[in-house]
Amino acid sequence: MSTEIASGEQVWAAVAAERRSLAELLDGLTEQQWDRQSWCAGWRIRDVVAHILLTSRAGAGEILWELLRARGDLDRMSFATAVRYANRRSSEALLAELRAVIELRHTPVGTTALDRLMDLLVHGQDIAVPLGMRREMPVDAARWSVERVWRMGRPFRAQRVLAGHRLIATDTEWSAGVGAPLAAPIADILLLVTGRISVGDRAGSA
Repeated sequence: MSTEIASGEQVWAAVAAERRSLAELLDGLTEQQWDRQSWCAGWRIRDVVAHILLTSRAGAGEILWELLRARGDLDRMSFATAVRYANRRSSEALLAELRAVIELRHTPVGTTALDRLMDLLVHGQDIAVPLGMRREMPVDAARWSVERVWRMGRPFRAQRVLAGHRLIATDTEWSAGVGAPLAAPIADILLLVTGRISVGDRAGSA
């Protein structure tokens, strides 16, 4: 595992860069593309954008209220709040809101700046992949995010899901786990530990 620790300034700069580039990608979409199913099952692309906006600025009181509405189910809360938000706004309004929070440095209760970065990297793929677009992940940002996911447990439980494998990045200094070696670019490892791809999809044995 990499021993490098990213500074808060580095992480927030990466967050701003991801928001900015995502806004550029969304600016060219048609209404049909905004309504297309994302790579995240059951979520439209506009729902994913709404989720990014909500998690970028949610306050503790708002989160608690929405969690109560969802009867304590975090996944249900995330989906329901995103869909409601997206249904009440045009694609132009969602895009304008994303541009307005590019430089925002806010972490909802229980989260970190790295969570915002990881969310953007992964949800950026949730948007780009079904549209047939290639969206590159900055290597450093992906590495910081992988390490965050690997250590955090819930909701991905990467160490348990990938038990029996040693993950090895081929394009940066990062490795973790014990077992059969699994080598891949750090971007693919991030998609692997967040459940977007499986062991057999893109990662190759070393």
